[in-house]
Amino acid sequence: MTGLFASAPEPARAARPVGSGRSGLTLIGAGGGPPPWGGRSGISSAIQVEDRTYLIDLGHGAFEGTHKAGIEASGIRSVFVTHLHSDHIADLYTVPWLRHGGIRSVDGPIDLYGPGPAGALPPPNPPDRQVSTVSPDNPTPGTVDFIDKAIEASAYDLNIRMRDEAWPDIRSVLRAHDIALPEVGASATGNLWPDMDPFTVLENDDVKVSATLVQHPPVFPSFAFRFDTDDGSVVFSGDTSASANLVRLADDVDILVHEVIDLDWVAEQNVPDSLLKHLAASHTDVNRVGAIAERAGAKTLVLNHLVPGDPSSVNDGQWLRRAQRGYSGKVILGHDLMQLDIG
Repeated sequence: MTGLFASAPEPARAARPVGSGRSGLTLIGAGGGPPPWGGRSGISSAIQVEDRTYLIDLGHGAFEGTHKAGIEASGIRSVFVTHLHSDHIADLYTVPWLRHGGIRSVDGPIDLYGPGPAGALPPPNPPDRQVSTVSPDNPTPGTVDFIDKAIEASAYDLNIRMRDEAWPDIRSVLRAHDIALPEVGASATGNLWPDMDPFTVLENDDVKVSATLVQHPPVFPSFAFRFDTDDGSVVFSGDTSASANLVRLADDVDILVHEVIDLDWVAEQNVPDSLLKHLAASHTDVNRVGAIAERAGAKTLVLNHLVPGDPSSVNDGQWLRRAQRGYSGKVILGHDLMQLDIG
C-alpha cells in the first residue's frame, strides 16, 4: 500500500523523500483546467526512480511546481503528454526552455513523447455554428510540430543565450517524439478509442511505460499511461470518461491516478447544455470513478485533475465520499505537491 507524505513546504524540498522504496509519485499540480483555481495548480505529475524523473503532462504552473516539489532539472529524463489540450501542455515547452542551460540545468537529453497529428478536425459543437480554422495548412499539429514551432518562435532568446551565456543548442537537449499508434483502426474521423491492448512506449532499467487510447472526445489521440517500476505500478488516466481500455491498462495496478469532475457543481454554474453534455462525455463524474477503480482491481485510487479545483467549491469530504462509492480500496484526494510511495 502507499504511504502518504506531508505536502511540500516552501522553499523546495528533496525530490525523493525517504520512504519504503526507490520510486515514488508526485502530484505537481492537481487541478483540471483551463481556468485557474484557488488552491490547485494546473495538471502535472512525476514518477521518480531514485534521482531520475519522468514527467506526465506539464500544465500551467508546472515550471514553478517542479521547483517547489524539489525536482532537479538534472534528473529529468522523459516527459509524457496524455493529449494536446492547452491545460496539459501550457508549460510543456517552458520547462525545458528555461532549464536546458545555465545554473541547475538539465543533464543530458530529455525525450518528450506525445500524440502525433490528429489528421482531421471535428465538426463544430453545436453543428450549426460557423467557426474559422487556425493554421489551415497544418490545423492538427502533433507533439513534434508543437516543439519545432515553439523553438522557432523563441529563436532570438535561444541564439542570444548560446552566444552570450554558452547555453547548449536546445535541439540537442529536447527530443520530441510522436507516439506511433498500433494498427487498431483508430482515427479522428472514425473510432477514437477502439478496443485495444496496451502497447509499450518506453522501457529501460527504471521503468516500463505503456499506453492506451481513452475516451476524451473530440480529442484524438488521447492517452492513458501506465508506469511499472521494480517497486510497483501507477496508471494515469489522462482525461477520459469511463473507459474499458483504461480498465485493461490499470489491471491490478498499485495506484490509479484518475481524473474527476463534479458534474452537479458544473450544472449549478448555469453553463450551456452543449458544454454540460461535452463534459459528461469527455470526463469522469466523481460518483462513477470508484466503480472504475474497482473493476480494474486498483489498490489505491488517487483523485486528480479536479474540476472544480478550488477546495472552497467542493470540500475534501464531498470528493472522498462520492469517489468511495462502489470501491473497496483506499481513496486519496489529490493536492499540489503530494507525494506517495509506489508499491
